[in-house]
Amino acid sequence: MDQPIWDWNMAWQVLPDLLLAFVKVTLVVTVLGTIIAAVLGLVIAIVRRSAPQPISGIVGFIVNFIRMTPIVVQLMFAYFAFTSIDAMTIGIVIFGIHYSTYMSEVYRAGIEAVPVGQWEASTALSMSRTRTWVAVIIPQALRATIPALGNYAISMFKDTPFLVAIGVVELVQAGLEFGGNHFTYIEAITMCGVIFLIASYPTSLLVGRLEKRLAFTH
Repeated sequence: MDQPIWDWNMAWQVLPDLLLAFVKVTLVVTVLGTIIAAVLGLVIAIVRRSAPQPISGIVGFIVNFIRMTPIVVQLMFAYFAFTSIDAMTIGIVIFGIHYSTYMSEVYRAGIEAVPVGQWEASTALSMSRTRTWVAVIIPQALRATIPALGNYAISMFKDTPFLVAIGVVELVQAGLEFGGNHFTYIEAITMCGVIFLIASYPTSLLVGRLEKRLAFTH
């Protein structure tokens, strides 16, 4: 008798392993990576906007280089170059650096969207450059960029299976290992997809709703 295509017992059996990998690896990498990317991306945007041309040009070259090389290559390079650092930490840092280059462009667009009058008013009030950035420019830029930053966080979440390249057992790899041990993959991979969907779809709806609200109140 042929083996059935789908076995509910296997689907429920793999679920605890998948949820554990999701919480311990996938979610941690996404949250910490997003924090790194958001902070570093803002720094990059400010440097490219206000630093002298040689520095701004060098930073721009580095940003473009990182954006134009696959994240898998970056993960493997860092993994073999920094052998004293555990793979999980490397994954978090590389994801953060990689996505900071994209978020920096979002920040730049938000900064450029701030009316010139805001800069002129800050100058007229004799505000220092640092105070102008912190109290005037960055708050207005963030208001316009939050939805786009959320979309990149979702993209990072969906890219976490690339961690398998450096031996990190995240959600999908946990499913593959279960499938290899039980000689059936369809249930494990399907449940991985369901978990990704349940986690990312409501977040995308929230980001979309936030984008509409900010556009309405702008």
